[in-house]
Amino acid sequence: MQAGLFGQKYSSRDYTKAKYWGKNQFNSSFPASLVAYMSSKKMPLVYLKTDKDNNLYHDYISGEELFNIDPISENAFYNFEAGYSAYEKFYTGDREKIDLVMVNRESGENLCGLEVKLTALPDNTTKKFNEDKYSCEIVMRPPTICFLACSICENYQNDKERLRKLISGVPKINHWETAEEVAPHYKMIEKVVLNVASDMCGKQTPLILQPVWKTVKDKMQLADDCLDAFVWSNLAVLQMCVKSDENSGTEISRFQRTIVWIYKMLFDFCAYDKFDYVEIIKNHSYGNANDKAFAISGVQTHKFLACNELTHPRINKTEIKNIILGGGQNMLSPERRFDAVLFYSPEIFK
Repeated sequence: MQAGLFGQKYSSRDYTKAKYWGKNQFNSSFPASLVAYMSSKKMPLVYLKTDKDNNLYHDYISGEELFNIDPISENAFYNFEAGYSAYEKFYTGDREKIDLVMVNRESGENLCGLEVKLTALPDNTTKKFNEDKYSCEIVMRPPTICFLACSICENYQNDKERLRKLISGVPKINHWETAEEVAPHYKMIEKVVLNVASDMCGKQTPLILQPVWKTVKDKMQLADDCLDAFVWSNLAVLQMCVKSDENSGTEISRFQRTIVWIYKMLFDFCAYDKFDYVEIIKNHSYGNANDKAFAISGVQTHKFLACNELTHPRINKTEIKNIILGGGQNMLSPERRFDAVLFYSPEIFK
C-alpha cells in the first residue's frame, strides 16, 4: 500500500511525496481524513451552534453534512489551501486561501470551505486539572474573520436591505481607526452584530473544523482515548468574542476588535456590495498586532466545548493506523507536538 490518508482518494496533495507530510500540510490533511474515518464509522461530529437568543449549544453533524458529499465518495476531491468561490465575490484585494475546500469531481462545484484548527488536549492552562476540565487553546487568524463575514454576506446577498436594517443604530463615528472614538459605542456595535446572528440562526453554516488530540496530562504520550472532532458554526465563533471579553469600556480588546471588523465588513457590503478585507484589518488594529485576530485559552474554551466527547474522545489511539496508511507516519517531520508524538510512537502503527 502506498503512503496515504484514509478517504482521500483524490486530493490536491500527493501523499506518496514527503513534502506533503510537512507540519503545515499535515495539520489540515489529517483532520480531513479523521472526518472521513469517523463518517465511515457512522460517528457524527459535535457541532457548536447558537439559538435565536444567541445561546451556544451542542448539536451533531455527520461528515457527509459537513462536506456536502460523502467523504469517501468517488466524486469527493479534497482541495487544500484553495480559494473558495462562494466567498471571494464579497471582498476585494488579495484573495485569501481557506484550509479545505471540498469539490465535486463530476460537476467541479465547490461544496464547502472550512478553516481547520488541530488542537492539543489539554493545553498549558488546563493540564493540571482533572480530565473533565481539560480543554484546548484556539488561535484565530484574521482570514477566518473575513470568511465569517463572507458567510453572513452570503446569507443576505439577495436581501441586503434586511441586513442594512439589522446593523443600523450605531452612531456616526468619524475616526474608526481610533480606539477612543469607537470604545464608547462598542456595546451598540456588538448588539447589532448579535441582532444579525439572531436573525440568521436558522441558516448558520459550518466554518471551523476543530479536531482534538489528547495526551496523558502534558506528557508526549497519546492518551488511549485520543481523537475526536468538533465543528464551530459561523455564529458560534462570534460567541468566542462576546463571551470571552474581560475589557473595560475605554479600550478595544482583540475580541472587541474582531466584532468591529465584522461590523465594518457587513456595513461596507451593504453600502458597496463588497468590503476591502485587507484595509479593514490594517486600519483598525487599535494598538494590537494583526498577526492573529485573537487567542482563547483552554480555561476559556472549556465552557464552550465541555461534553463527554471532550473528556473522553471517541477514537482510540490504536485506530490511527487506520487513518495514516502505507507507512505515511515515517515521512512526518516531527516539528510540532502532534507530528512528533506520532513520529516517536511507532508502536501504535504495528
